[in-house]
Amino acid sequence: MDDGREETPVERLDRLWQDMLQELRVMQTGVQLLAGILLTLPFQEAFEDLDEVQRTLYLALVVTAAVTTALVLSPVAIHRRLAGRHLKGRLVAAAHHLMHAALALLGLLIVGMVVFVFDVVLGRTEALVAGGSVTLVVLALLVATPLALVATDD
Repeated sequence: MDDGREETPVERLDRLWQDMLQELRVMQTGVQLLAGILLTLPFQEAFEDLDEVQRTLYLALVVTAAVTTALVLSPVAIHRRLAGRHLKGRLVAAAHHLMHAALALLGLLIVGMVVFVFDVVLGRTEALVAGGSVTLVVLALLVATPLALVATDD
């Protein structure tokens, strides 16, 4: 694909890596905020009132937040290991896949937190309705919109 840039393959990889770092910074901030909020909940008095389903969902959300954090940090860890080995193509390719996985888990985390909060505040039925609605929004924004933009480019 010719995008009108006059850059060498190495310059292109450097630019792609810098773009990915910026995207990782944005994702990392979001994941940290969500994880931080989750980690404070067990220390609240009302946490004792959660039923078994709510506790299970909460723990699943904590694990999802932890794995998402690890996925967001993985490209940097890979970069540290590969630095100076002239393997930036592998780094960019691996980071691309890891970022897709992180975005998927971040979407799941967003939906799960909505379900959890609605379940605690309003009830299970309302939680499922809210979760379904947010799932549609997340899919539209994180999946359908990028796919539509790629399709219009072809």
